[in-house]
Amino acid sequence: MAGIILRVTELLEFFNPSERKVAAYILDQQQKVVGMTVGELAEQSQTNKATIIRFCKKVGCSGYRDFSIQLAAELAVTQNHSQEEEYTDVRVGDDIGSIMKNVCANNVRAIEDSLLLLDSAVVQQAVDMLIAAHRVNVYGIGASGVAAQDMQQKFVRINKNCAAYEDSHMQLTSAANLNPGEVAVILSWSGETKEMIEVAKMAKKNQAGIITITRYGQNPLCEYADVKLFLSSPETSIRCGAMSSRIVQMTMIDILFSCLVSQDYHNVRRYLERTRQEVHKNWADKEKNK
Repeated sequence: MAGIILRVTELLEFFNPSERKVAAYILDQQQKVVGMTVGELAEQSQTNKATIIRFCKKVGCSGYRDFSIQLAAELAVTQNHSQEEEYTDVRVGDDIGSIMKNVCANNVRAIEDSLLLLDSAVVQQAVDMLIAAHRVNVYGIGASGVAAQDMQQKFVRINKNCAAYEDSHMQLTSAANLNPGEVAVILSWSGETKEMIEVAKMAKKNQAGIITITRYGQNPLCEYADVKLFLSSPETSIRCGAMSSRIVQMTMIDILFSCLVSQDYHNVRRYLERTRQEVHKNWADKEKNK
């Protein structure tokens, strides 16, 4: 499970105002909070004990004691990200060197934070569904559509019946024809994209398996999922969030594909070798004809 600080940070916008007060105090005074009782934290954050308990459960802890133990363990093992490691927005007037550094740092940080959020047991559930699936339909719009196309390209290479859909009409049409034993992989960073929710409803109605890939936190889309894969990315003003979200979505696709190949290698090996040979042959023929 992800570190407690990362979970608190990722859930900030999902907290109610009182819970947000608790989160703000914890993020600002992490070392102090470790030694506090629930009453002391309630007093310092200007909330109450009930809010503290509700907050702890919302971030995946059984109660305040569990929260305190996890926080203390995390602080004992590692220090928080330094300021240099924080997500940095691209600012108007930045020089090229700064932009290069910030974009790369944001992408690396998003991948590292996503790794903390991912549960290997949940990833295994997704891999099992994909291996067993007779057909895999992948859905996404915009930047998520790019990741969907990438998944199609990878899965077709190992002869998996896989198609990616970006057009909203084709998305609904294909989802309407899903059957039990088939899987819909739905990508939506917010988890609130109307078209993706409609696809999920249709897939659920047809008893197809559903894997959702979204940012961390409860959202309307993941309510329909059999397997929920949560990722992390910054929220910044000049589309850095969109860039990093695309990177972590494609990294998630790489993880699923690599796990599938590793666990089903005896079945997919010949397809990997065949496609590699054909692509290389095609490239060699083109070079020869230049």
